[in-house]
Order: sequence, then structure tokens, then C-alpha cells
Amino acid sequence: MQFEGIYTPVVTPYNGDYSINEDNFAQLIESLIAVGVHGIIVAGTTGEYYAQTPRERIEMMAFASDIIKGRLPLIVGTGAIRTEDSIVFAKAAKEAGADAILVATPPYAYPTAREIALHALAIDRAVNMPAMLYNYPGRMSVNMDAETLDRLGRSPNFCAIKESSGDINRLHMLARDYPHIQLACGMDDQALEFFAWGARSWVCAGSNFAPEAHIALYKACVVDGDFSKGRRIMSAMLPLMGVLEQGGKFIQCIKHGLTLGGLDAGPPRKPLQPLNKDDKRQLAQVIRAMNTAIEAIEKEDTND
Repeated sequence: MQFEGIYTPVVTPYNGDYSINEDNFAQLIESLIAVGVHGIIVAGTTGEYYAQTPRERIEMMAFASDIIKGRLPLIVGTGAIRTEDSIVFAKAAKEAGADAILVATPPYAYPTAREIALHALAIDRAVNMPAMLYNYPGRMSVNMDAETLDRLGRSPNFCAIKESSGDINRLHMLARDYPHIQLACGMDDQALEFFAWGARSWVCAGSNFAPEAHIALYKACVVDGDFSKGRRIMSAMLPLMGVLEQGGKFIQCIKHGLTLGGLDAGPPRKPLQPLNKDDKRQLAQVIRAMNTAIEAIEKEDTND
């Protein structure tokens, strides 16, 4: 499977009582398809999978598939501490009609390189479908290192990796030593560098509420090869990325960004709490400034 473009890890909208708002979930997916994102990811961290029951997760996979109806790729997260649970979610994803699965390091368990590989290979044997690896040591405490990647080379299904370490040297290593594994940007403030090193996809939570900006950067760098324009777009986006990452309020910011745009994403599930007034004001300001700057860049490019 080829991963090309902007893949949005969608949020899960909730009602005031924390039940899932299926109407707004469907509206979100339809809006993303309409604006031109290239793939949808459900049951990712941004979707708050960790705060959902297994039944809710499986129901959301099927619901998303029914909405998308094959119009663009659907990737489903299988994250869990127990390998057995990840296998259950992977099988449910395949039954729901997912095009690929997202396979992360089991959190909290602190597995070795060999144990990470055996975990991923067990999932692969259970479903035999394309998989994007997810390396996020900031959450999982360990890297998918060379030993892990070499062991996973036993299966061609591991065809991509979402790299979220923030370590630019890992980006270099993956691009140089593992060219058969497609690079997907998972560190938003390094998107320009990922594209320069050959990545052709970007898994970006901010595209929930600002898909146009993320698509503009992808198009400039990957489609048009115009890194001069890409740097200008990236510069306009960096203040937003800084706000999203500060203070451990990432999911809350993504959800409020959607609400600012007219789609009520509701509160995050506990233990997370909604943004306060100052955080909301700051987010609105940086979104407004980013949109204005990118509109000017696109207008200038058109006039040229």
C-alpha cells in the first residue's frame, strides 16, 4: 500500500455527557473528504482510544468505514498494552473493511526491541494486511530501533512508519537505511524536513480543523517540489504547532479548533479537562494569523 498525502487522525466528538456524538463524527469525516485529505485514521491517540471501551472502539471502526465507503483509505489504530487486545482490534479493523492498521509500541510495558517486534509480528500473522508502524517514544518510553525494524523486515506488510520521536537523526537513519519503509511525518514541526528526506505522507492531528493549511504544505513540497514556498507556509504554521504542543493540552486544542470552525467536538474524556479561556483565546489568535498568512502566500503565488 502506498501512503500519499495528508492522513487525518480524527477526533471523537462527544456530547456533554461524554457519549459519542455520531452525527458530528460523520460530519467531520464528510468535511475532511470534501476538502481533499488523502486518508482517515480512527482509534488513534487523537481519537482518545485509551478512554474508550473495546466495544466503542470496534463500533467506531465500523461506523467510520460505513461513512467513508471506500472513497479514501481508512487506517485503524490497534494500540493496547496486551498483544491479545491489539489482535482483537486488528481483526475488527479488517472485518470493518479498513485498508491498513496502525501498530504502535505497547504503552507502559516498556518492551525490548525483540518484544516490540514479536508484538507487531503476532498482529501481522493474525490479519495479514498493510500496516503503518508508529514510533512515539515520548508516550511509549522506547524507540522502534534498528533491531526492531530488522526483525519486522520478515513481513512486507510493514510498509510505512509514522515517526514521532522528534529526533532528526532517526529521520536520517530511516531515510538512508530503510528506504523500503515509507516515511510518514509524525512530528508536525519537522514536516518540512520529512518532505525534504522523501516522506510523502503526513499524519497530522491539526488537519482535523485546518486541513487546507496542511494540504498546502504537502502540495508545495511533495507535489510541486517548491520548498521555497514550503518554507513560507511552514513558517506560518509553526506558531500553531507551538501552541498545540505546549502544556500537555494537545487533544483539547484539536477539539477546540474544530469547535471554532463550527463543528462541536465536545469535551475530552476524563482525566483530561477542556481548555481554559486564555488557552482558547490564544488558539483562536494563532489559527487566525496562520490562515491569513497562508492565504497571502497562495494569493502571491497565483499572481506570479
